[in-house]
Amino acid sequence: MTEKTIQHSVSQEHRKYLKSKKLENLTVKATQTGIMILLIFAWEISARLGWIDSFILSSPSRIFKTLVSLNSAHQLWNNIGVTALETVVGFLLGTIIGIAFAVIIWLSDFIFKVTDPYLVVLNALPKVALGPVIIVWMGAGTKSIIIMALLVSVIIATLNVLAGFKSVSPDKILLMKSFGANKFQILTKLIIPANISTIISTLKINVGMSLIGVITGEFLVASKGIGYLIVYGGQVFKLDLVMTGIFILSVIASLMYFIVSRVEDFYLSYRKK
Repeated sequence: MTEKTIQHSVSQEHRKYLKSKKLENLTVKATQTGIMILLIFAWEISARLGWIDSFILSSPSRIFKTLVSLNSAHQLWNNIGVTALETVVGFLLGTIIGIAFAVIIWLSDFIFKVTDPYLVVLNALPKVALGPVIIVWMGAGTKSIIIMALLVSVIIATLNVLAGFKSVSPDKILLMKSFGANKFQILTKLIIPANISTIISTLKINVGMSLIGVITGEFLVASKGIGYLIVYGGQVFKLDLVMTGIFILSVIASLMYFIVSRVEDFYLSYRKK
């Protein structure tokens, strides 16, 4: 068999593999979409036939009417914008500060030994318990809500990234040291590159954690935002408004997760080059 024939055979196998992966991805997306459509259809039919209490659980058609009503009253996009902005800011700050803390702790064994029990306790502490303190400290406004989102996400980011840093093979670190690399060089040339996937996974986790922090803050102090709409809807027994707020939050979370996933895909495609 000639070299040209071998290359042609390998090329054909590679094309078949790419085609099968593309078909698999399309099948997964089609299945996901089908399940979602089926669930929405079943929800609507169950509400119309009285199998579920539409006053409590609402229905897709009632949620759509509520969205139209909010948009007509100029209350939809303003509240979405407030919650989305607070979530994005809390997400970015929590992730960046968390990664920075992980780097600082990894650089110093003394700092790691001192801070380790505190990180565990802070991670276990319900952040909503600090809500009243944050409100008094920062005031009842956007700042306190962002701080809530920051507190919820920063500890998770620190612990996840630090665990990734610590999981790097000691043999690789020892090898770099034998070539005269200092700790900063080990960090930038080995530790961080080896943990890009961990950092991306942390981004995915922090999407939900930041949104939880924002909604918790809006439950406590907000006069606008999706959390405020949910609280208001519950107080006046407009449960369609509550379910609409939950729907909007799921859309925001999905969009943020989609963006992080595209960043991951870009990184994976770049690494293959």
